[in-house]
Amino acid sequence: MTSSWSLDDVDLVRLDILASRIAVALKTGDVITLSGPLGAGKTTFARALVTRLGGEGEVPSPTFALMQRYETKRLTLTHCDFYRLEPAELDQLGLDDALEEGVVLIEWPERAERWLPRDRLDIAMDETATPALRRIVLTGHGTWEARLERLQALFSFIDRTPYAEAPARYLLGDASTRSYARLVLPHRTAILMNAPRQPDGPPIRDGKPYSALVHLAEDVTPFVAVAHALRERGLSAPAVYAFDLDQGFLILEDLGDRVFGSEVAKGTPLAELYGPAVDALVALARKAPPELLPIEGHAPYLLPAYDAEALLTEVSLLIDWFWPALRGKPAPAALREEFFGLWRPLLEQSATADRGWVLRDYHSPNLMWLPEREGIKRVGILDFQDALSGPFAYDLVSLLQDARVDVPEALERDELARYCAARNAQSQHFSSDQFVSLYATLGAQRNSKILGIFARLAKRDGKRGYLAHIPRVTRYLERDLAHPALTGLRRLYAREFPPAGDLPPLAL
Repeated sequence: MTSSWSLDDVDLVRLDILASRIAVALKTGDVITLSGPLGAGKTTFARALVTRLGGEGEVPSPTFALMQRYETKRLTLTHCDFYRLEPAELDQLGLDDALEEGVVLIEWPERAERWLPRDRLDIAMDETATPALRRIVLTGHGTWEARLERLQALFSFIDRTPYAEAPARYLLGDASTRSYARLVLPHRTAILMNAPRQPDGPPIRDGKPYSALVHLAEDVTPFVAVAHALRERGLSAPAVYAFDLDQGFLILEDLGDRVFGSEVAKGTPLAELYGPAVDALVALARKAPPELLPIEGHAPYLLPAYDAEALLTEVSLLIDWFWPALRGKPAPAALREEFFGLWRPLLEQSATADRGWVLRDYHSPNLMWLPEREGIKRVGILDFQDALSGPFAYDLVSLLQDARVDVPEALERDELARYCAARNAQSQHFSSDQFVSLYATLGAQRNSKILGIFARLAKRDGKRGYLAHIPRVTRYLERDLAHPALTGLRRLYAREFPPAGDLPPLAL
């Protein structure tokens, strides 16, 4: 199967924009072919693609060397020019190895036709009556059919905005299927989010995938709705400049690059960052979210409830993925029954306690430091499309037991006490003792879930980098289980899971 897309009157500026947006979509194993007569602009496009991938220095034509390798900031690109290729040379070039390492870009692909894979993007370039303009036809083969159709839809979306002439720069994403790029104009920038609609994995219960059972966003509608609500409450969520809810495209305010995690790595004291982040949660607790969040020009969004079943489904990841990764076999039925028997009453009680906003992933990868702003606006909030109405304590746990950053127990204790004091000043109905108990319960739930997620990412998705965080998350879990309200759970966990200092290699 193939799909084609034609572009007429492409000048050098639009050629560079095209190269930049294709670069954002590339991944290891991709093949791009460039065809057309001499002088059509194939090498010009190749140079633009290398540059937009982050390659530095000269990008010469590899006509005589046949292949030129570029180690860019994001991936390896092998640029091939087969104009002088002899048929006998093809098998000696190591193209299969180059494909395993990154992207292969081929000029004069007809001379390597017997090697070309089924899944590829063909770009045909031709001159026009106007010397500075080119006609370009892109054809997606195999898996590139759908990818090219989405790329075309993305161009159409951006071209309807003030960022039509903006090249794109790839930005590192997260564990989700979303991708991000920075759109760059001379005097302003914006962030492009590309978030195709899809569930998180196959059905696991009652015909529903995990994402539906725990109320994870499956499209960008919640992001648009929650962003508007947070900004109305004085928080620094990014402004949404343009959106297409059906396609899953957003153009957002660019909050910069000062992510909490990188600020900590540079030596910024944790208290300097985490104090304002706690203050933002206190401010968010002043007013509960409405059930319906408005979206301009669309039906309002119904904010889901963080109910006991969602909390229980999440914590089940520990027994479904982490326990088997430790033991090399599925958890026995008796253990599962005991596990859920202990968790269910705790989570049923937690789900109805001290309810309000839950942004859900309020931690260092999703928080920006904006020191040029004042007060709680110094904390930029990036990831909130999975927001819910639920127990306030959940977000404080996410922050103070950060899976990516070592938060000292003394700092956690101080900030928890400061949060409770502020909430006490807000309302006479707030109980610090009840909140601390809730905090420990949701901390144990969240950290159990995270251990399961990290094991699942490694086993199912091949993302083993998350395993490095498991000892830290286990230490947080031990802190939570020390609370007197979790004695039963503490005994089960002590029996079934090793302490942080004795974790064995996982059977993945």
